[in-house]
Amino acid sequence: MAESEAAPSPRLKPSFCFNQTALRDFLRISRHGIDDTISQNLNALLAPGVQGFDPSSTAKPQPRPAGRRRIDQAACESWRDQVLFPSWQTRSDVLNYCAGVATSPDPDDPEHVLREVEDVRARERVVDERLDPYSGRYFPREARTEALAGLVRNERMVEGIIRARTWGLVSERCEGVEGDWEKALDQWRKERAGCSR
Repeated sequence: MAESEAAPSPRLKPSFCFNQTALRDFLRISRHGIDDTISQNLNALLAPGVQGFDPSSTAKPQPRPAGRRRIDQAACESWRDQVLFPSWQTRSDVLNYCAGVATSPDPDDPEHVLREVEDVRARERVVDERLDPYSGRYFPREARTEALAGLVRNERMVEGIIRARTWGLVSERCEGVEGDWEKALDQWRKERAGCSR
């Protein structure tokens, strides 16, 4: 996958969410293509040949390294609206869908019967805690919806950290970028919703 290219959206169905490896891989690949390579993506927006070479530039120290030059506002806005925000929105859509799956009834849970059998055995077990104080402990298996809910919670926290870091670099390098990423993303969503009507 080329840099600054969003990962393709997965087909959203419960089996995708319950396959934690597939869910994590999608998020990892999507983050790598955009957020993990944010400096390279922003550097690619610079047009080095536009200004031309100034021979006097080598006679004095440069105030800012080339990798920290401000990027034209139009180039940043275009990249943000066509690459960054769609990638974030896709990941948000996937996490929201999987959160919905995690809170829905799961009639197809393959371990449902096994958990019920273990629960019955644990209730019927006679325990003498004087002989073995740990024998009374019973840790029921976690339902796959509970495991998925925990994974989605963790991934949402990771997503918030990554987006804050990415937005910090975008606001540092791009002209005209202010505020936090949540407001900017919400504004982009509103504009996109207005265009689709």
